[in-house]
Amino acid sequence: MPVQIRYLEADQQGVVFNMWYLAYFDDAFSAFLARGGLDYVDMMASGVDAQLVHTEVDWTGSLRYGDEATIGVELARLGTTSFTLAFTVRGPAGVVATGETVYVVVGTDGSGKRPMPERLRNALQPGDMK
Repeated sequence: MPVQIRYLEADQQGVVFNMWYLAYFDDAFSAFLARGGLDYVDMMASGVDAQLVHTEVDWTGSLRYGDEATIGVELARLGTTSFTLAFTVRGPAGVVATGETVYVVVGTDGSGKRPMPERLRNALQPGDMK
């Protein structure tokens, strides 16, 4: 997924502030599902959502205002009620960050954890975004 770094995302050090990486991951997750044939809105309309329960980010470089970056997404683990996505952030000089996020499938009605619907399972497995 392409990302154009906006002025508002850079901090006083001149690099993208760390919290923006989680926003990039979130957008990339939605794009990953859509690529697998499941629009996020449709998933929620079916009565389930994916709740973030854990995330980690490791930085090896930085992005700056005006940079063009890409966010790669791969399925790292698939369980019965949860899944983990691995993210790779690439900027002009190469990989600047990697991360993993664990999601749990929950009911949109507030009922808590649910088994993963087949449609979501299929959307997570068709191929990775690199």
